[in-house]
Amino acid sequence: MNSQAPASTVAAPAAAPFSSALALTPAGSGGYRAELSKAWTVGGHRVHGGLLLALLTKAGLAGLDAHTGASGVSAEPAEPVVVSAEFLRAPALGEVELATEVVKVGRTASVVRVALRQDGRPALTGTVTTGRLPDGPETWSNLPQLSPEPPPGATLTSAAPDRVAPLARACDVVLDPETASFLRGEIGDLVLRGWVRPIGEQPDVLFALLAGDILPPLMFNLGRPGWTPTVQLTALVRGRPAPGWLRMEATSRVLRGDWFDEDYTIIDSEGRLICQARQLALTPKG
Repeated sequence: MNSQAPASTVAAPAAAPFSSALALTPAGSGGYRAELSKAWTVGGHRVHGGLLLALLTKAGLAGLDAHTGASGVSAEPAEPVVVSAEFLRAPALGEVELATEVVKVGRTASVVRVALRQDGRPALTGTVTTGRLPDGPETWSNLPQLSPEPPPGATLTSAAPDRVAPLARACDVVLDPETASFLRGEIGDLVLRGWVRPIGEQPDVLFALLAGDILPPLMFNLGRPGWTPTVQLTALVRGRPAPGWLRMEATSRVLRGDWFDEDYTIIDSEGRLICQARQLALTPKG
């Protein structure tokens, strides 16, 4: 989940911060190493959950490619269609290891398990189901009506000096002022809309996975800021994004006790559904 931190923690981003954050170094036997940087942290120097999901997915795709190449199996280029992850603990900044295990190689769908570890302890485990994303128009759709680009008066999160996390400088995130009640110091419904795009590059399917957790936590609209840790997140990738802004809507069905849900709908600049993400998360402490 996204959370905010003082502007003093912000570091200058790389030319293409998203691709740079997903750099993998092979470590043998389906393993990879990666570096978690400050540019993708949220409140309390915790690495953003959407970035971890994208990193896990990239490792899964790399592991599948290495497996099929070594075994001589002919396969279509792997694309993620479903990613499901359990968030076990928040990793610290620095090096992490990703271990991949190919469970199935199929004509229509293949499955890879991935574990992200740090200091020998698992922080994130998940499953990446791959296939071939569909081409062409939808036969039927029922999507929220969102403007293709941020309208006048929308709020760029990096322009909110008291609410900026380093994440806000690693990609462009714009909030719909009508739904972001917390920016006005008001209590509102558990719905947020916004727009996001990477810096220095165009969005791809991995960035679409990041977008499924990119807005501030919906708890902000109830006057409850702070870290809202994701416990489980499942994302369905429905297409390859066109260049430009991704528009999104995040909603919740139920807040009960310490638990609440968030559902994301991600639409590209051409009005196509690109990603759906659902997570179960915990409310802020205190």
